[in-house]
Amino acid sequence: MEVSEKEISVEDEAEDKNVFKDCSKIAFYRRQKQQLSKKSTTYQALLDSVTTGKDSTRFQMINEATKVPLLAEVFGIEGNIFRLKITEETPLKPRYEVPDVLTSKPSTVRLISCSGDTGSLILANGKGDLRCHITANPFKVDLMCKEEVVMSINSLGQLYFEHLQTPLKQRTTREKEENASIDTSQENQEDLGLWEEKFAEFVDVKVNGPASIGLDFSLHGFEHLYGIPQHAESHRLKNTSDEDVYRLYNLDVYGYKIHEKMGIYGSVPYLLAHKLGRTVGIFWLNSSETLVEINTEPAVKYTLTQMDPEAAKQKGSSRTDVHWMSESGIIDVFLLTGPTPSDVFKQYSSLTGTQAMPPLFSLGYHQCRWNYEDEQDVKAVDAGFDKHDIPYDVIWLDIEHTKGKRYFTWDKKRFPNPQRMQELLRNKKRKLVVISDPHIKIDPDYSVYAKAKEQGFFVKNHKGEDFEGICWPGLSSYLDFTNPKVREWYSGLFAFSVYQGSTDILYIWNDMNEPSVFRGPEKTMQKNAIHHGNWEHRELHNIYGFYQQKATAEGLIQRSKGKERPFVLTRSFFAGSQKYGAVWTGDNRAEWSYLKISIPMLLTLSITGISFCGADVGGFIGNPEAELLVRWYQAGAYQPFFRGHATINSKRREPWLFGKEHTRLIREAIRERYALLPYWYSLFYRAHMTSEPIMRPLWVEFPDELETFGMEDEYMLGSALLVHPVTEPKATVVDVFLPGSSEVWYDSKTFASWEGACTVNIPVTLDTIPVFQRGGSVVPIKRVIGKSTGWMTDSPYGLRVALSTKGSAVGELYLDDGHSFQYLHQKQFLHRKFCFCSGVLSNSCADERGHYPSKCVVEQIFVLGLKKQPSSVTTHSSDGKDQPVAFTYCARTSTLSLEKLSLNVGTDWEVHIK
Repeated sequence: MEVSEKEISVEDEAEDKNVFKDCSKIAFYRRQKQQLSKKSTTYQALLDSVTTGKDSTRFQMINEATKVPLLAEVFGIEGNIFRLKITEETPLKPRYEVPDVLTSKPSTVRLISCSGDTGSLILANGKGDLRCHITANPFKVDLMCKEEVVMSINSLGQLYFEHLQTPLKQRTTREKEENASIDTSQENQEDLGLWEEKFAEFVDVKVNGPASIGLDFSLHGFEHLYGIPQHAESHRLKNTSDEDVYRLYNLDVYGYKIHEKMGIYGSVPYLLAHKLGRTVGIFWLNSSETLVEINTEPAVKYTLTQMDPEAAKQKGSSRTDVHWMSESGIIDVFLLTGPTPSDVFKQYSSLTGTQAMPPLFSLGYHQCRWNYEDEQDVKAVDAGFDKHDIPYDVIWLDIEHTKGKRYFTWDKKRFPNPQRMQELLRNKKRKLVVISDPHIKIDPDYSVYAKAKEQGFFVKNHKGEDFEGICWPGLSSYLDFTNPKVREWYSGLFAFSVYQGSTDILYIWNDMNEPSVFRGPEKTMQKNAIHHGNWEHRELHNIYGFYQQKATAEGLIQRSKGKERPFVLTRSFFAGSQKYGAVWTGDNRAEWSYLKISIPMLLTLSITGISFCGADVGGFIGNPEAELLVRWYQAGAYQPFFRGHATINSKRREPWLFGKEHTRLIREAIRERYALLPYWYSLFYRAHMTSEPIMRPLWVEFPDELETFGMEDEYMLGSALLVHPVTEPKATVVDVFLPGSSEVWYDSKTFASWEGACTVNIPVTLDTIPVFQRGGSVVPIKRVIGKSTGWMTDSPYGLRVALSTKGSAVGELYLDDGHSFQYLHQKQFLHRKFCFCSGVLSNSCADERGHYPSKCVVEQIFVLGLKKQPSSVTTHSSDGKDQPVAFTYCARTSTLSLEKLSLNVGTDWEVHIK
């Protein structure tokens, strides 16, 4: 049963409503809302049951109505993190706790029990500045910093816990009589979804009944929340209604609608809240379907003339309530107390890991479509880039390159000699990416299927047989990546001896791994399918794709015997996916509104740990007009993952197919990307080592400026560049907000400067990309652009030194071989610091541990914002030699230009400007 055309057709609104659930059709949500409205679920902490262990403090909790006990556990974790776990004390069977996401067992800090009255318990960290105040009846937790209550838990009484039950058919007559109060009429059963939940033609049978959980958090003084990707929505989270809540449920939504809160391809159950003076985070570690309600009650408005004590009190009275609900599992939540955005990023990465250090080639431009037809097509496209002098690093092959959608194979008619094709690319210092999805065609003659079948490596249905569903190859079974043995076996499939026709320049793209099942409920797997450990799919749905990317990345590392960094792109993801590669925003459309929404979508991914992210340039679905395509290339050049992609029935859109002028504009945008590669690579090193996001919303870099808190049409790349992509057709002017009252900003092209804390009207033509360098920064660039990153290894550097209002600047450059793990194992790297102060620009070592030989020299230096023409410029090298330098000075732009230098990037030197 072949599937030759995309079964996910472009749906209209009516079809969407039939294919995907809204809140009214999600039983555990309706159930919780109904029960909580009765106010009958009050919990009490039994503080006489408190025990303090080496890692945590435990106590029992009881629901006044059901009398079924829960066990609560509070942990202090290094770095000012609290963890709260709540589960059944004696469950009928174990409840699912998400494994493999946390990088290691969190390093706990002993919490000290402070005096509280008989109805409360106070736990404090070692310093005593962070306290957890637990009130017994009704149960409530206040998280306090000094004397300020930053966050309250269960202050609205929305703690909810459904206990596992014996299946109805196994109950005694007496038990059935006791449960007769439950109305099992068809209408009510469908609404409550207690033992069965119906959607379209599908029936989800719950063996142990309903098992959902929920808890509320009140964030005091906070009005701005961000996070919980993935939604095609604004960066700042919006208030929800009973009909419209944020859904975290990984789904294959072709051409997803924008400005909707429905879940799409990935889920990170983590949000951040920010206000003046503090940033906090909530990480809800649960991989089942999760819904998040948000309600902000803003502070009473006031004017500056009203800033008396009462007005100040009103100013702090805003609050945002966040209500998390998950279909199953336990309550396992991490409270990240900041206080700065940087602190929260570090706290989250200490739990889930930092962004993997990518191979350098993957930061170049990627060319993809569904599908490049054959080897000749690949060769022609590759040659087209050279003919039109456009750099690129990677060409991609979608599902049609395989033999009948059998992954790890090649269509011998289209790709008779894949190794020769890869050698052609290797000679150009380029790479190949091919697709590998989780569905495996049911075909006894297909070795991947036969071996997986033989070893029992597929997900099972509720009857214990291999789960079967329709996807690209037709009838397919799905590898159970939650099983460590399956992951180990799958990783072995990438070995050169196994994956015939593959070479070391071949890398991998994991798609359709939500998992996508064309004729399944909501186009995914039934929730009562069975995984390794006898866990139902409902428990771990959102983490399935995470496991495939993990296994793929490990396979690529293994094939190089641990020497080479992998590159793996995944569509489905979860918290911690950043450890294994890159993510993109899925099947977007070739429309201006999708270009515009890509910015907040990528900002949200970035602040939730996934720095290596991007959106399909041009829009996957449809045919972009030339202006839109140019603008999308200009935006994509300044976003971390940079790939052009298009669906199978779209017109060809390689960069040179839209006329000479548009080819020039796209070439310039891509070349700007390549010129900035030293800066990009240094940012990725910072993300990898210190968890700083690469693409940053303005509020992260300017946390004390209220104007930045809601901005999502411009962003910072690192701390030095502000980017405002043009996202409107026929634009002639763009309003750019330049933050910081003490800042100065320089146009990256004209070097014109502006003071900060103002909105500037920037005239734009089709060749304008509004990019501004922040005063006080040094940005390294490559002066010579090659055919790909591989051609630029030894090409010279330039430095863009943008002076602050105080006449100083700092920056850095990270450099290694770009592909191996030697930077970790053998400290083979260079980390250099540039500093301009009192007329002297110095290059010094930022990390003495690093040692990497580099032939590269700094050939050009621009100093922006130099107020007067110098009388002389000399270089001073580490061997004590001084050399005069020829220079030019432009009084109109206050710019000093130094050319034809030869300053080795890896040695100490100074440039003296007098």
